[in-house]
Amino acid sequence: MTSELPSVRGTLTPDRPLSDLTWLRVGGPADWLFQPADRDDLCAFMEGLDPAIPVFPVGVGSNLIVRDGGIRGVVIRLGRGFNAIECGEGTVAAGAAALDAHVARKAAEAGLDLTFLRTIPGAIGGAVRMNAGCYGSYVADHLVEAEAVTRMGTVVTLTPEMLKFGYRQSSLPRGWVLTRATFRAEPGDPAALAERMEAQLATRDATQPTRDRSAGSTFRNPAGFSSTGKADDTHDLKAWKVIDDAGMRGARLGGAQMSEKHSNFLINTGDASAADLEGLGEQVRKKVYQNSGIQLEWEIMRVGEPTPE
Repeated sequence: MTSELPSVRGTLTPDRPLSDLTWLRVGGPADWLFQPADRDDLCAFMEGLDPAIPVFPVGVGSNLIVRDGGIRGVVIRLGRGFNAIECGEGTVAAGAAALDAHVARKAAEAGLDLTFLRTIPGAIGGAVRMNAGCYGSYVADHLVEAEAVTRMGTVVTLTPEMLKFGYRQSSLPRGWVLTRATFRAEPGDPAALAERMEAQLATRDATQPTRDRSAGSTFRNPAGFSSTGKADDTHDLKAWKVIDDAGMRGARLGGAQMSEKHSNFLINTGDASAADLEGLGEQVRKKVYQNSGIQLEWEIMRVGEPTPE
């Protein structure tokens, strides 16, 4: 496969283990990990890459289970060349590798309100891809436009209408790599915005297992969201509640556990495999369905191949 890959200015690493690139610390190797130097490097690589070779972009691995057999093809991870944050008049532009929390803080310092991003784990590329949201606000509510590099190596501008946002999803084509996003933000007092974010962090730390190895919410809330991803106040059914009702709070499989603190958080207690984590998640889905008839949908992405028997 080496001879089939284009030359790059960034870093191209063969047979790269991915466990240290995910928050759950599990997963086998990628055939190749590509860390482009900048957008031009990424465009040239994508243009020269055989279309038959799969491409999988990753962010900081905060919402991801990589299976134990790893990922066939090229995993693309953006770094320092893609993490700039620029605040303008009522807008904030951020590279796809910029952390959501950093964008929220930088915006607040400039008197711009993107505080909903403060407690969302991950980077801006993943937030756009998954229409991330918190406290009643979603990326879909704020996005002006996003920039992406296609599998052909061209740069395209995407509007919210083109991304067709839904609850925790978008229609970004497979293999396209988000590189930048621009958000609209309401003005606010920097001190008041900072105080709000501190309160959000305190609430999160009090209710979620932030000190454990997790990937955020494991399952989507069962119902009650519109096509734009905004909450529908007529429904308040939560995934944690149906998990509790099925008796699965604290359930274990190998080194995997559903958190005692928040039952919609799947955690690695120290020695879990990807198979443990995914297997426990499937046990929870089965128990919830048997108990309530509700089919939980994964919010965590599961990618790659299992270890061969």
